[in-house]
Amino acid sequence: MTILFTFALGTAAGDLISEGLNLGYLLSAVMFATAIAVVTIAHYYFKLNSVWAFWMAYILTRPFGASIGDFLSQSRKDGGLGLGTTGTSAIFLIIILILVTYLTKTKRDVRNLSEE
Repeated sequence: MTILFTFALGTAAGDLISEGLNLGYLLSAVMFATAIAVVTIAHYYFKLNSVWAFWMAYILTRPFGASIGDFLSQSRKDGGLGLGTTGTSAIFLIIILILVTYLTKTKRDVRNLSEE
């Protein structure tokens, strides 16, 4: 239920900012990225509770991703780059594959508990 709720809320928030307030897809993506950065800073520098920080960032990732996806896929006349859904999906797939391959090879995401 939480995931369904956050997806619906996130999509609605992204659409409201970009289309409803007529700010555009790119500006709305920058706004959501800034909000995620604020949560990150609040967590690491001002000791925002980890659980609150996680859920705030988690909720903000949906409208952030939707705004980027809309910016890439929507036509130029609607304020996007006009890559379409296939082109946008291919870009996201390539980025995901690169990141997974990088993390698999470097293991930068693995914490060594014996050193802590």
